Amino acid sequence: MVSKKSVLIGLFVSIFSIGAIHTASAETPQQKAEWLKKHPRRAEVNARLANQNQQINTERKAGEITDQQAVKLHAEDRKIRREERRMAQQQNGHITKKEQIRLNQQENQVSKQIGQ
Repeated sequence: MVSKKSVLIGLFVSIFSIGAIHTASAETPQQKAEWLKKHPRRAEVNARLANQNQQINTERKAGEITDQQAVKLHAEDRKIRREERRMAQQQNGHITKKEQIRLNQQENQVSKQIGQ
């Protein structure tokens, strides 16, 4: 016959084990934040912004655009980046396909100004 003490100990060990397994497999807030930053639509938009940033710097150094033009283009890119972040905050870390298209259209406008 099994004693009450043995049953309680077994029950406690089982509950503790399940909790430990769940905790070990759960994402930390930092891991979740990193995944959300790397969400495919966000990653594509942000990669374009990074590429344009580099392109602006390269063309400024080559004398293809003035320092003033570079400052203006960087400001436009920062505005797009802020908008992307606001959109993601409203969508629980994601941006919709429609929002991605809108941001890409804005990036296209900035891109047209680089190297003119």
